[in-house]
Amino acid sequence: MSETASYLYAVAAPVGDDVLGGLRGVAGEPVRAVRHRDLVAVVGTVDVGSDGAFGEEALARNLNDLDWLEAAARAHHAVIDGVARAVPAAPLRLATIVADDDGVRDRLERWHDGLRRALDEIAGRAEWSVKVYAPETSAPDAVAEPVPAAGAPGSGAAYLLRRRAAAT
Repeated sequence: MSETASYLYAVAAPVGDDVLGGLRGVAGEPVRAVRHRDLVAVVGTVDVGSDGAFGEEALARNLNDLDWLEAAARAHHAVIDGVARAVPAAPLRLATIVADDDGVRDRLERWHDGLRRALDEIAGRAEWSVKVYAPETSAPDAVAEPVPAAGAPGSGAAYLLRRRAAAT
């Protein structure tokens, strides 16, 4: 018997089921809206049982598995991006999991005023990201690492490997 929980992706302004209908989450699950007052939490249902990928022990292992982490991060981002293209949305951290939809509504109630202000502030705006790559000037003998093309398969995993190596 599996146990399930609600995985949170974002909190948004009211969003229609037509936007959410085509989105799939980190476990390949359909996402749905949990509504409370004038906010919507975009959630999916994940397996947190002993055999599930999102149970406490399994999740700790999976977050250290770069292939799993890359796939989960891409799916998490795709849901947020899909919602944010339609309505103002505040993303939540990867692997934000709550026991059930009542717990989601409780969070929406507790976070309501701050989230409402944030959503009002970003309404009608777009976020852009720019990356600039320049050769390092302090180490002229160093061999430059090739920069993967944006969206290239594995580029997220390569980035995480570089970050891990730099931290040790």
